[in-house]
Amino acid sequence: MTTPEDLIAEFPPDTPGKALRDFPFVERAGLELLHVERGRTVLRLPFEPNINHVGMIYAGALFTVAEVPGGILFVSAFDVSRFYPIVGDLDIRFRKPAMTSVLVDARMAEDEIGRVSAELEATGKARWDLTQEIVDERGVVVATTRATYFGLSF
Repeated sequence: MTTPEDLIAEFPPDTPGKALRDFPFVERAGLELLHVERGRTVLRLPFEPNINHVGMIYAGALFTVAEVPGGILFVSAFDVSRFYPIVGDLDIRFRKPAMTSVLVDARMAEDEIGRVSAELEATGKARWDLTQEIVDERGVVVATTRATYFGLSF
């Protein structure tokens, strides 16, 4: 797994990102896709417009940057013409105030992709867990998350 320092070195604050426009709420938050490949996605949530009443990133915005990667990982690895992802639960632990933009580096190992794919093919549904760290521009972990996602057939 990449350390927070390695992540910041790979994706410094001036790294251009692609705006996510699939959902109006996510678009308004300014969530950006920095990288996607099979089993890995890196997202950035900008500091503005996500500031709360005390000058840090709003908790709901941090929840958004934690929830969206599971769907992108699913799209990167599975047949979305037959299956779709949905979050079942997400636990978030706020560790430090987020006073800058934040990054999340979400990954799904090849063996887990294989397991989920086999379950989708066999039963039309599958479950997987995703644990993540959300880091600020200095590499400080501002939140940790654990989520359960489901892949389901249409």
